[in-house]
Amino acid sequence: MSDFATLATVTRNGIVESTHLGDLVVCDVHGHIMSSAGDPGRVCYYRSSGKPLQALTVVMSGAADQFAFTETELAICCASHHGCRAHVLTVAGILEKLGLDESALLCGVHEPSDPAERNRLIKAGEAPSPLHNNCSGKHAGMLAAALAMGAPVDNYLDLDHPVQRHIAANLALAIGLSADEFRFAPDGCGAPVLAVPLSAMATSYARLANPVNMPPDFAAAAKRVVQAMATAPEMISAPRAFNSDLLDVGNGHLVAKGGAEGLMCVGIVDPRGLGLAVKAADGSFRALPAVTIKALYDLGALSDAQMAALQQHAHPQVTNCHGVVVGEIIPA
Repeated sequence: MSDFATLATVTRNGIVESTHLGDLVVCDVHGHIMSSAGDPGRVCYYRSSGKPLQALTVVMSGAADQFAFTETELAICCASHHGCRAHVLTVAGILEKLGLDESALLCGVHEPSDPAERNRLIKAGEAPSPLHNNCSGKHAGMLAAALAMGAPVDNYLDLDHPVQRHIAANLALAIGLSADEFRFAPDGCGAPVLAVPLSAMATSYARLANPVNMPPDFAAAAKRVVQAMATAPEMISAPRAFNSDLLDVGNGHLVAKGGAEGLMCVGIVDPRGLGLAVKAADGSFRALPAVTIKALYDLGALSDAQMAALQQHAHPQVTNCHGVVVGEIIPA
């Protein structure tokens, strides 16, 4: 584990109690590594950080226009939502436009992360549905793309399905690698998820945020996805959650998406054309908000005022059951 960098430490009464190791890399739109810690070439899976890139197909296939997607609906196609009432209704609204119901979603079922919706289901004696799955928005977008392409909707997760082939082609453009080099595995929701070097992820987010050298249809779709995520950040995760708060504070100048197993990717919309990718070695997300915010601040992508607005995420405190502050999470 010696090739991992220290990303953050967790203290208790001034003594370091835990250390989070991992990798961090900053790349530009040309794929050049501008800064790194740990191993920027370490291969890992995109997990949910790939969703904004997958959502490009919703726009490029014509589905977003054909089914008159709102920015809120396009945003939830990029989301790892918490299954709150607003999230569920938004996905249900997309399916209604498609003439489908929740049975068409192949994402599986889990309980909603949102406590209010979870309690509502329990009180009503209702079981969670595929709509509550945190990936249901992504799957609804894939269904829309399949219909727009005239492709089947019952096997839209197959690697050789037109939707997945289109997504793979976009990933190849964004990453700068041949699709022949891709390694896929089933994600938690069953959709294909790609494994690439962390530096390739940073490059893809640089290009998502700054698609100046990309094909016109890719560039137009990227701008639309970035705008949708900035307009409806509460759809991406949940109100007061780090991912949603970062997008809200970024106000269209950042595109950011977290992924399972301690991954965070951010694109900075500015002339430098930079993308950031951070991966925790232990798969924990605990330190990633503070690490990500510090990296963005050091890159000049966040102002002092924006840092203040993100204070709870930038300088998280460790408290005990009495509400007493006993330590803090300190980004390296």
